[in-house]
Amino acid sequence: MSAWRRIKAIAAKEARQLGRDRLTVGMVVGIPLMQIVLFGYAINLDVRHLSAGVADQADTSWSRQLIADMEASQVLRFDTRVATAEALTEAMRLGEIAVGVYVPADFERRLVDPARPAAQLLVDGSDPTILNIAAQLLQMPAPSRPQQTSTTSGLFELRNFYNPERRSAVQIVPALIGVILTMTMVLFTAVAIVRERERGNLELLITTPVRTVELMLGKLIPYILIGLLQVSIVLLVGRLLFHVPLRGDLGDVYIAALTFIGASLTLGLLISTLARTQFQAMQLTLFIFLPSILLSGFMFPFDGMPIVAQRIAEVLPLTHFVRLSRGIILRGAEVGELASEIRALLIFFGVAITLAVLRFRKRLD
Repeated sequence: MSAWRRIKAIAAKEARQLGRDRLTVGMVVGIPLMQIVLFGYAINLDVRHLSAGVADQADTSWSRQLIADMEASQVLRFDTRVATAEALTEAMRLGEIAVGVYVPADFERRLVDPARPAAQLLVDGSDPTILNIAAQLLQMPAPSRPQQTSTTSGLFELRNFYNPERRSAVQIVPALIGVILTMTMVLFTAVAIVRERERGNLELLITTPVRTVELMLGKLIPYILIGLLQVSIVLLVGRLLFHVPLRGDLGDVYIAALTFIGASLTLGLLISTLARTQFQAMQLTLFIFLPSILLSGFMFPFDGMPIVAQRIAEVLPLTHFVRLSRGIILRGAEVGELASEIRALLIFFGVAITLAVLRFRKRLD
């Protein structure tokens, strides 16, 4: 038999084996199809409809025209209206808005005074792309009076909160904790049950007097400790090498991280009950990992994505941890003030562990 015929025989055998594996065949077609459709719609560098707040102390036709012009640009979406600049900064600290517009009571007088800006633009510098978007808003013309057809170019004073030096590491490192944990925690546990099956240890587990829930939780505990160790390493390196500030409480960071680790581990366990081989487990992990990075707000502003993509992102644990980590580490928010994000992670944990237990059978298939 010639070498070419031997190669064809091996290739045909491999193709038949792949064809019998329905999960792998489904992923070969499904992964690229779903991701090109999802990311093609969701990843939008031309960001629109950022959540914004306004404090209009002037409340005149000119100030209202300014707000209307900014909203008409479709860059901002004014969902929050407050009375003072302090209330704007508080809303930003809690992550309710990304941009704030403060219009002082003497706005009209400032319009004709070239020595000072007429209003303030407050920007959450903890988001990597918000500052670039703010630069577009700084070019907006001021509303013109009938007797004044041109105005000073300094319409806004820009106030950059939480990252005044505009260093990328300050923006990236807090959310990078979640990316690293997603990559490691989900992958570790995704292969846990599959590895036991491939090594033949599943028979031993089946004969042991433990309940399914006990088995699942026992699988998780070592990885929880590993995850907390990874959080400590990233925080330490971020502080020593990149001088990332910690404005919130360290205990709150670990509470948020512990909740996220639990959600990520149960996701990995659920994947391990779906996959039959470690290769399949890795493929499914990659299928979860890419959407988590691209849709969570880690790389692109969450508000700029289509509503459907936002709904999908809300299901992913990393979306909630990005908000928690940036909120606590950069903005100094307390974990209690971000309780909705903790609640979402706990719900995900409960649903994922329940599905994993229901799928797992203490018997060999």
